[in-house]
Amino acid sequence: MEEQACPRCKTTKYRNPSLKLMVNVCGHTLCESCVDMLFLKGSGACPECMVPLRRNNFRVQLFEDPMVEKEVDIRRRILRDYNKREEDFATLEEYNDYLEEIEDIVYNLCNNIEIIETNKRIEAYKRDNREIIQRNKARVGRDEYALEELLELERVQEESRKKELDELETEHKKKKARDKQALIEELMYSGKDAAQIVSEFAEKAEKQREEEKQLPPPKAATEFSTGIKFGQSADPTLLPVPKSDEGPLFVYEPFIPYTEGPVPPQAIDVDTMGYIQHIRVETPQENAGGFTSTMACQRALEEALQCLYFTPTAGLGVGL
Repeated sequence: MEEQACPRCKTTKYRNPSLKLMVNVCGHTLCESCVDMLFLKGSGACPECMVPLRRNNFRVQLFEDPMVEKEVDIRRRILRDYNKREEDFATLEEYNDYLEEIEDIVYNLCNNIEIIETNKRIEAYKRDNREIIQRNKARVGRDEYALEELLELERVQEESRKKELDELETEHKKKKARDKQALIEELMYSGKDAAQIVSEFAEKAEKQREEEKQLPPPKAATEFSTGIKFGQSADPTLLPVPKSDEGPLFVYEPFIPYTEGPVPPQAIDVDTMGYIQHIRVETPQENAGGFTSTMACQRALEEALQCLYFTPTAGLGVGL
């Protein structure tokens, strides 16, 4: 296997064990020192393929093969927008064609095949599927948040269990020290036979060891290390964000008032039948808040006509 080396300064891991190789968008590598030298004047190009580069596009090389590093970066960028799932397609065949299209794009970009046409193809896809891409990004964000919460829960439980076992071990050590001191005092001041005292102490110690092997069950963690309860946001007074792709859709049902009086006029009748002639016009501030003079007049009429058919002796629903 060839030793990793910087293609520009020829420095190897053998000569410089702290050598840090960095890879750019074109897939070629440079050491960190050569990258700094390349951008002393603010811009630079790849020494091997002369592709214009930017300093923030360099990243630490994780794989020995630079082409693998390039493919991983390209695949990550492509899947950021090509994020449809199987349920977004009508048939399995359409989903498989979609996956093949992704592989074709990744292959072209990795091997510098039809770069311009492939980028135009990606831009056209992003333009035609903007809403689906944003929706799936939000869904992935929620999935990642749930995964992070689960990992945090496991970490908190592990820390809590470790702390509990440490406290239990400390208590066992203190108990052994007390028992040892009690044995010494009993041998010194008791009138019993020493062999009998040691035998009783050995039986007691053996019983204690059996008890120590039976560890108590772990306590269920109920909050993060910050004190926030699991399943809650940082501010418990805030309601959770509703998920648009879950649950039934809301169906509006108009409100039918029970007035026990004459039927009040509708909003259109308030304007046409002259009810609004003696009502002042709403101010711009009231109009911005959603209020109109027609609405205020209609509510006043509803309140005036309400319960006119009600009588204390006959009850509700007595007509005039």
